[in-house]
Amino acid sequence: MADSEQSIRVFLLAANRLLRDVFVRLLARKTGLQVVGVAGTSERVVLAAISANPDVILCDSLPDAISDNGTIRELRRNLPNVNVLLFGMDCEEEKFLIAVQHGVTGYILKDASASEVATAIRAVASGDSVCPPKLCRVLFDHVSNSTTWKAGAQVTRKLGLTRREQQLVQLISLGLTNKEIACRLSLSEQTVKNHLRRMFRKSGTAGRLEVVEFWRAQGFWT
Repeated sequence: MADSEQSIRVFLLAANRLLRDVFVRLLARKTGLQVVGVAGTSERVVLAAISANPDVILCDSLPDAISDNGTIRELRRNLPNVNVLLFGMDCEEEKFLIAVQHGVTGYILKDASASEVATAIRAVASGDSVCPPKLCRVLFDHVSNSTTWKAGAQVTRKLGLTRREQQLVQLISLGLTNKEIACRLSLSEQTVKNHLRRMFRKSGTAGRLEVVEFWRAQGFWT
């Protein structure tokens, strides 16, 4: 096994003692992984995890793990930089989404092999997220249908909406004419028309109302 300084430090949290023993032996055989702590369900688990200072917490499907005041939420409060990987899970959409909301970065189903678990540990430790392909669509649909998510400045830049165009589209939403917008922004009417044409191209729309609805749907304002 690689030196401890180079190894991924894993803290194992599982209610079943036999399962803990099995995973300790299995992970010990995997290059680059080091089990730095083991715990079942107890009040001391958070303190034990903090003391172990792991890179990844490997947690089984504990009944209270993803409850409102459960183990994972408490671990994330105390170890904000740790990656939490759930294993032995069901392909249950609601449970998966709750786990993601609690800060879990990896989710492995109960039929996963030891090699798949080791691969997932390495993935989350390197900054990637892991979930079964069948649940990826669930996550995409959830974000797509969310009414609380708003596109940030980075998304705005990627989609190509300039600051001037952000001003322009909001004025259009107020029902202002090109002439009124030109006066408000100290621009010529032709410049306003040029901006509009560029915005139509970017959004794939053909009219003022459509372009307003498009950018509103992107979450640029409420």
